[in-house]
Amino acid sequence: MSAANLLFKIVLIGDGGVGKTSLRRRFMGEAFTTKYIETIGADFAVKELTASNGTQIRFQIWDLAGQPRFRAVREGFYKGSRGALLVYDVTKGETYNNVPIWAEELRKNVAVMPPIVLVGNKIDLRVGEGVYVTPDYGEMMREYLERRYEVPVYFIETSAKTGENIQKAFYMLAEMILTQRRLA
Repeated sequence: MSAANLLFKIVLIGDGGVGKTSLRRRFMGEAFTTKYIETIGADFAVKELTASNGTQIRFQIWDLAGQPRFRAVREGFYKGSRGALLVYDVTKGETYNNVPIWAEELRKNVAVMPPIVLVGNKIDLRVGEGVYVTPDYGEMMREYLERRYEVPVYFIETSAKTGENIQKAFYMLAEMILTQRRLA
């Protein structure tokens, strides 16, 4: 493929209800909705973007269902993935604790472990008293994943509701994939 016509398959992974579909929808320019609709198996979208060096990229975005009962269905959707957004909910510690399980599922189902953007989503809900996953914990998980899988991992916090850092998360993944491609 020419430099102006690169196609990269990426996956959005993480527990059910962490906001993967909302992140994808916001990235695609769609409005945020508070109505939760469970993804069945996988959902798919295509979006073109221009990297910082001017390279035109087309992302094939696979939004994978996060519920355990879809594990067997998910396996086939990982094949050929060149990057992953691994998402957890900053208001639900168990979704953060499950990040290593998702990283391992990704590793088992791809030929080469791709770069990862670790996304702490729903920061708009981190208000008042409560137990939240802090950015320090996100950074610790980033370091762990990077050491464990020897791939680049970037950490970012987002809000699908406000749109904060959504574009940045996807564009960062594009840059990571292009860097990995140049080094290969």
